Amino acid sequence: MAAAGGGFEDPSEDVLAQAAASFALLASPARLHIVWALAQGESDVTGLAERVGGALPAVSQHLTKLKLAGLVRSRREGRRQVYYVDDPDVVEVVRLLVGRLTDRAAPAPRRLHGL
Repeated sequence: MAAAGGGFEDPSEDVLAQAAASFALLASPARLHIVWALAQGESDVTGLAERVGGALPAVSQHLTKLKLAGLVRSRREGRRQVYYVDDPDVVEVVRLLVGRLTDRAAPAPRRLHGL
């Protein structure tokens, strides 16, 4: 690996490919919303569909893709499957990006002139 201008070593091609694949999955607003919701707490597919406003089959398909990519995991609780994000780094990245964009979109506080 070559060192970049800042002294950091460049990641391997394999690492870059894995990161790009993860970001590609999160590039879908629906999947990003699902990961955001799961970063707040675990849920079953019905709860997620209600929260993100998606049809049950579509949310289920998104969860399957996220699960295959290793971004989401699940466990059985009785008759239902409960989904969660088991990677704190994924949670941190999603919360950081969405939080920053939310802050930027918020109206700036009004300032009183002359004070």
